[in-house]
Amino acid sequence: MKILFIHQNFPGQYKHLAPALAAQGHQCVALTLRVKEPSNWNGVRVLPYAIKRKQGPGIHPWVNDFDTKVIRAEACYHAAMGLKAHGFTPDIIIGHHGWGETMFLRDVWPEARIGLYCELYHLSDREHLGFDPEFQPKVAETEALRIRLKNLNNLVHLQVADAGISPTHFQADTFPVEWRQKISVIHDGIDTQAVQAASDVQFALPGGATLSRQDEVITFVNRNLEPYRGYHIFMRALPRLLKERPNARVLIVGGDEVSYGARPPQGQTWKQIFIDEVRGQIPTPNWERVHFLGKVPYDQFIRLLQVSRVHLYLTYPFVLSWSLFEAMSAEAAIVASDTGPLKEAIRHGENGLLVDFFDGEALVDQCCALLEDAEMRRAFGQAARKHIVETYDLRSQCLPRQLEWVETLASLTPQPIRS
Repeated sequence: MKILFIHQNFPGQYKHLAPALAAQGHQCVALTLRVKEPSNWNGVRVLPYAIKRKQGPGIHPWVNDFDTKVIRAEACYHAAMGLKAHGFTPDIIIGHHGWGETMFLRDVWPEARIGLYCELYHLSDREHLGFDPEFQPKVAETEALRIRLKNLNNLVHLQVADAGISPTHFQADTFPVEWRQKISVIHDGIDTQAVQAASDVQFALPGGATLSRQDEVITFVNRNLEPYRGYHIFMRALPRLLKERPNARVLIVGGDEVSYGARPPQGQTWKQIFIDEVRGQIPTPNWERVHFLGKVPYDQFIRLLQVSRVHLYLTYPFVLSWSLFEAMSAEAAIVASDTGPLKEAIRHGENGLLVDFFDGEALVDQCCALLEDAEMRRAFGQAARKHIVETYDLRSQCLPRQLEWVETLASLTPQPIRS
C-alpha cells in the first residue's frame, strides 16, 4: 500500500508505527512542518510543507484557534496537491488532525481511507472547564462558548475520518457518540525493555554529584512546568516535603513554556512564579536539595526514573503523559492525582496511591508513607510495571494492535464528502 502520514511534528505519535509499516514493504510518505528539506527516516520519505499565509488583524478571539488550523490545512492541501501532481495517490492517510492539516485531504484524494489520531474533544462542563478555581478565565460566563468553538476543527474532521484512534479511554470518551463509534482505543506504546528497573543505575546532577538507588530521590516530571500538570500544587507542598524528608533529593524535569492552559503574566514563567511563592518558606540547606533540570535527553530521563524512589504525578482531567507510564515501567512507586485520566493507570493501594489533586498535605503524607515503607514501594513498583507490560507494552500489545487498526482502515469504504 501507499501510506501518507500527516503530522506537524512528524513522527510524533507515529514514531513506531510508520517504520513498522515501511518495514512491511509499504510505501510510506510523511508531510510535516518539522523539516525544511526532503529526507529519509527509517524507510519513510519525509517531505516538508510551509505555511505562507499569516493571520490577519481583527479576528474574533473565539475563532482565532480555528483560523490557525485553517491556515495550516490550506498549506497542507497545496502540498498534497503537489504530491498528487507528481503521481502519488495514497491508499490510506494517517494523520493527527489536532492542528488542522488533514482538513481538506478528502478533497485531494476522495478514494483514500483516512484514519485520524483523536487526542481530545474539548468539553465545557464544570469537571473540565471549571476544574481549577484558581485559574479561571477573565470572562467566565463566555468561556464555555469559546471552548465549544475550539471543537470546530473536530466537527469538520468528523466527515473526513473513516476511523480514529485514541491512546486512552478517557480521551476517546470525550468525543461525541458519532465520533466515538469510529474510535479504537490503542495506546502509542511503551518500550518496556528500554524502560525497566536497574539496581546499579546512577544519575549525574549538573553540579557533578551522582545519585543512585541508595539515595532518597523524589521525582516530578512535566513537559513544561505549569498548572495543568499540578506544578503549583507540587511546589506548595515542597516546603513541608523537604522538612519531613531531610535526606531527600527532589529532581524536577520540565521546561519554562506552556503546553496547555493559561499563560502566565507577560514576561514571567509559571516555574518562577511558584518558586518565588514558596522560596521564603524553605531554608537554604533544604533548597539546595531541589534540582530543576529543565528538559533532559531521553537516556538521562530514563536513568532519572530508575533512581526514583517516589514519582509524583498530577494532572487536570486531560491527556495522560507518557512519562507516567514510563515511570511505572521503571517500577517507580507512584503518588498521583485522583483525576479521571489516572483511573486507567493507577489502582489505589495496588500499583500506586491516589490523592485529591488540590490536597498538597495528602500528597506529602502519601509520599512520606511510601518513603518509609520499602516493601510497599517494591510491591507497588512491581505491580505498576506488570500493568504497563500487560496493557501498554509497545511490541507485544500496542504496535500489533496499531498494525491491525491500519489493516482494518484499509478495508473500509471511504465516506464521501458532504456539502
